[in-house]
Amino acid sequence: MRARELAKPFPTVTLETDALVAAATMGERDLPGLVVLDKEGRPFTVVPASQVLRFVIPGYVQDDPHLARVYDEEAADRFCQKLAAVTIGDIIGTKRPDDYDHLPVVDADAKLVEVAAVMARNRSPLALVTEGDEPVGVIRIGTLLGKLLPTTAEQVPDALPDYPASSPDQP
Repeated sequence: MRARELAKPFPTVTLETDALVAAATMGERDLPGLVVLDKEGRPFTVVPASQVLRFVIPGYVQDDPHLARVYDEEAADRFCQKLAAVTIGDIIGTKRPDDYDHLPVVDADAKLVEVAAVMARNRSPLALVTEGDEPVGVIRIGTLLGKLLPTTAEQVPDALPDYPASSPDQP
C-alpha cells in the first residue's frame, strides 16, 4: 500500500493564522494537529495540538500538574485567551530550519513503513503526503496504525478496555 491510498483532505493554516482559530479548529474537528503552510503555500511544518497546549499552560503547571487543581474554569479560560493575541507563527516560530527533514512529509509513492518512520522521527501525529510540491492529503497516526498492525484490539486477549466517558459527578 502507498501513502496516496491513505491520504485524506485535511485543513491547513498559515504562519499568520490566528492561534485561537487554529486551536478551535483542532478542538471542533477532533484533530491531533494542523499542517502549517509558509507564505508561498508550501508545507512548513505540522503543529501538534500538544504544542498549542504547551503554549497555553504555564510552565510551572506543566512541571507539576497537581497545581492545576487550584484553577477554576474561569482561570482556564484566561489561559486560553493567550491564543487570541498570537499567530501560529508566534507559537512555533517562523524561521525555517536549514534541515528540511524536520517536516513530516512523504512522497505519494512512499510505503507505509516509510510514513511510519517519518512520523516517528518527527514525533508527529500527522504525515503530509505530497506529489512534487503539491499536497495530496494527510495521513493520521490512527489510520496508519490501523493499516500497519497485524491485529485489531479485539483480537488481542489483554487489550485495554474502552474507558467510559466521565459523568459530571465523577472526577
